[in-house]
Amino acid sequence: MDLNNILSQLETADGEDIDKLLQQYNRENSHTFAFEQKEEALRSKLCQSVLTVLGRQVQPSCQKTCLETLRILSRDKRVLAPVATREGMLILGGMARLHVGEEGGDTNEKSCQEDAQSEEEERVVVEALKCLCNVVYNSPAAQQVSVDVQLAHGLCASLRTARTWHHEVGLFTLRLLFLLSALRPDVRAVLRRECHALRLLSEVLEHTLDVRWVGPYEAARPDPQALPMPAQDNERAMEALKALFNLTLSYTGGEEDDHQFRLIAAILRHLLMLKTETEDKTEEAHSHAVNLLNNLPVSCLDVIIDLPVQGGQEKYGGKNMDAVQKLLDFMEKRIDKQGSNYKEGLTPVLSLLTEGSRYHREIRRYIKAQVLPPLKDVKIRPEIGTTTRNKLVRLMTHVDMGVKQTAAEFLFVLCKESVDNLLKYTGYGNAAGLLVARGLLAGGRGETQYSEDEDSDTEEYKTAKPFINPITGHVEEPMPNPIEEMTEEQKECEAQKLVNMFDMLSRQNVIRPMGVRPDGTLAPLEETLCDPHEDNSESDSD
Repeated sequence: MDLNNILSQLETADGEDIDKLLQQYNRENSHTFAFEQKEEALRSKLCQSVLTVLGRQVQPSCQKTCLETLRILSRDKRVLAPVATREGMLILGGMARLHVGEEGGDTNEKSCQEDAQSEEEERVVVEALKCLCNVVYNSPAAQQVSVDVQLAHGLCASLRTARTWHHEVGLFTLRLLFLLSALRPDVRAVLRRECHALRLLSEVLEHTLDVRWVGPYEAARPDPQALPMPAQDNERAMEALKALFNLTLSYTGGEEDDHQFRLIAAILRHLLMLKTETEDKTEEAHSHAVNLLNNLPVSCLDVIIDLPVQGGQEKYGGKNMDAVQKLLDFMEKRIDKQGSNYKEGLTPVLSLLTEGSRYHREIRRYIKAQVLPPLKDVKIRPEIGTTTRNKLVRLMTHVDMGVKQTAAEFLFVLCKESVDNLLKYTGYGNAAGLLVARGLLAGGRGETQYSEDEDSDTEEYKTAKPFINPITGHVEEPMPNPIEEMTEEQKECEAQKLVNMFDMLSRQNVIRPMGVRPDGTLAPLEETLCDPHEDNSESDSD
């Protein structure tokens, strides 16, 4: 459809004709995402013309069609100049019933969600929100105008009416809040401090997930026979979690935030126990829960195991480990997922379990029992097999530095940061990277203080221990001695060849001889040989 023709007709057409004209354009371009550059100026003019129509008093059906056109055009970030203005954003905000502007901060609940709307009016609101999502995402200028017209205040006023939302209104309100808080870090403080967005989003989650409190931070156990969470509820919950993630990112909060953080942790525990309509959606929900839990202070994690009403396991101090088991199951699914991006998909849950184990003894003890049970069969290398321990040890030599460091740190914490304990489960070869990074090649412990409870070895392990190769971490079959039948001259010749090969590799900087300093860190060999031994100034000399 010729854009010049559309533009000329828009100048004189009435609402009904505009509706018909733009409907045809929308049908032809509904699946267009890549636009021709030669018509860029015409599309920009069309944006301006559509905004002009929306600024007039036209019927809701015409408003909806205009907004659909604007949504299609907003896919092209090069033509958004007419929309990314104060006037343009105020028009869209008004269509979305957000009532932004100078008085946006004073928007009350009633003004945001006016009485019952017709289905057509609701579609107008949804289309306006979709347009705002596209425009804010694609235009830095629109992001700045959003700050100027206090869009954040309007969105949070809308959150207060969440219980009356229709699905798409709620979904795109939350998505717009997520986009604004992701693209404008400076808005996050405003949302937390002035708009109380942490509390409002928590209330949205409570309502959406049907949380029923039975204690200060304890939700009622979900009914095992209940139907899975409806897809629409799950969609809105995911958008709320993403917005909360932005608002809690790098935010430690103060004493006044402790209650809100604990409340969020309790809601996330409830979410971990829920099922959605598909396994993929359940995994996605759990992934967002993990990401958000990582942002909360680690002290708040006691909320996910301390359930006085539901009770727990006596051997773990009466703590309830159901949510921790869900996190372990999620971790194993992510490890087993073929072709997945471990850095994005796996490291968040590993980091969460690591910090939880470091600061909560019961969590560490429970996870240790599942991941590193007492050793019995030590004839197989630690990285070979299908147990969780085998999978994690394999990750200790992963090509991605972040993945291997996170997996190694997790196992190290489960071993109470004891080098000897770690080597028992992984072998020196798999653990070398962590020990170098921590300066623990000479052995010892990490800095965290752990309880004094001792790990008991099985009889099988005690019997096999003297025969375990500390490098590979397992009992090896006796190997034939390759120099057993050589003469002394042949042995000398082979030794000289080896020396020459090392010398050549060293001169070509392929390898570099290294030594271990007294503090356990690696250094070039010449430095370690030259390091003076620590003087014992207090000892008497003869």
